[in-house]
Amino acid sequence: MNKKGLMFAFFTALVSGFSIFINKFGLKGFDPFVFTGLKAVVVALFLLSMIFFIGEFRELTKLTKKQWLKLSAIGLFGGSIPFLLFFKGLSITSAASGAFIHKTMFIFVTIGAIIFLREKVNKYFIAGAGLLLIGNALLLNISSSFASAVLTKGNLFILIATLLWATENIISKHVLKELSSRIVAFGRMAFGFGFILLFWIITGRMETAFSTTLPQLTWILLTSAFLFLYVASWYYALQRLKASVATSILLLGSPITTLLSIIFLNSSVTIYQGFGMLLVIAGVVMAVGIVYIKNLVKYFVPVPNSHK
Repeated sequence: MNKKGLMFAFFTALVSGFSIFINKFGLKGFDPFVFTGLKAVVVALFLLSMIFFIGEFRELTKLTKKQWLKLSAIGLFGGSIPFLLFFKGLSITSAASGAFIHKTMFIFVTIGAIIFLREKVNKYFIAGAGLLLIGNALLLNISSSFASAVLTKGNLFILIATLLWATENIISKHVLKELSSRIVAFGRMAFGFGFILLFWIITGRMETAFSTTLPQLTWILLTSAFLFLYVASWYYALQRLKASVATSILLLGSPITTLLSIIFLNSSVTIYQGFGMLLVIAGVVMAVGIVYIKNLVKYFVPVPNSHK
């Protein structure tokens, strides 16, 4: 298993944990659809600058019509509709519930990867997946009020968004066989903004977008920085790992979101949450594989040669 892929997948999980927590504050008093679209265009510009900087612009100009169509599909299923649904849902539900539902994406991705990408999973992955779900439910206190955590309008929006993102990840995994991760990430955000812009025009939100205040712009730039780090690192990891493994690692973002809530919102840690964190860690280890985790640790902390 690719070590750099694992490293970037873990980094994406870290960014995800911070991003969901911070976006909850950035959404206050802001139209979530305008918020989402402005972030998309900022990140698309960041990625385009990155493509220029590393010399991949020629690859972008040589894309075929079929490849552009694939990127537009990624933008539709990954960079527009699910973003609109997710941030609308996040504006009317808790960050913890949003994080939990979003992290179930690995289940849908795994099913899609088995069917369409011919990926194989072993019994350890299945056991790890079970631990990940149970751990996140305990960690986010979902188990204590499961019905109310799922059957709400906000969480339904996030669930639909999650299903669309799972579909996009399967498409992206296929496209990443022929295009670089930066090009795919740019396609997602650029076409995503194009679809969101069309939504703004239809729903009369153009004036709201142009009326963005300086404090709101500050939140846009801050959250866009996290989104840029997320998409740039995520597609790099997805290109090098099985889709099922990569998305399972994302569940580590959930404990991070919870820890941030505990630290900055003065929330208390329950025994169940502590146990949930342990289950999440154990689940990731089982899903990824102990051998690969050890190799990744050695990649950063090489063992010195012994001398007789």
